[in-house]
Amino acid sequence: MSARLNAAQPYALGLFRIVIGLLFTVHGAASLFGVLGGAAGTHGGTVPAGAWPGWYAAVIQLVAGALVLLGLATRPAALIASGSMAFAYFDVHQQMAFWPIQNGGELSVLFCWTFFLLIFTGSGAFGLDRVVASRRVASPEEERTREPVAA
Repeated sequence: MSARLNAAQPYALGLFRIVIGLLFTVHGAASLFGVLGGAAGTHGGTVPAGAWPGWYAAVIQLVAGALVLLGLATRPAALIASGSMAFAYFDVHQQMAFWPIQNGGELSVLFCWTFFLLIFTGSGAFGLDRVVASRRVASPEEERTREPVAA
């Protein structure tokens, strides 16, 4: 049974990455564009452009979330996303109370540690990172032995 679970690990990780990336992307889109209810506590359902730190956080959520969702530059995107969620927790939530359950910071903590994990695991299956890696520049030996491509 353990061997089967190990064989399925890249697929489970890929699905995990897709769901987390989608949730993070939607969170950023809600804050920036007012979709799906918009950002809580803002006028018009969106964060005003350039407002610190909300607008920048929303841009990071949208872009990093989309990259994680696609599995493209997963590790750098996850690093930025994890850092932004750590900042959100310590700058916004921890000022109200120490524990996340008391200060409403559970989502920030969960996203922070989730993205932190993705920094080390990479994209798993279904990610564009694998496609990009497979298209790496061939070595001179590989170039000599490659079949010519018809034009």
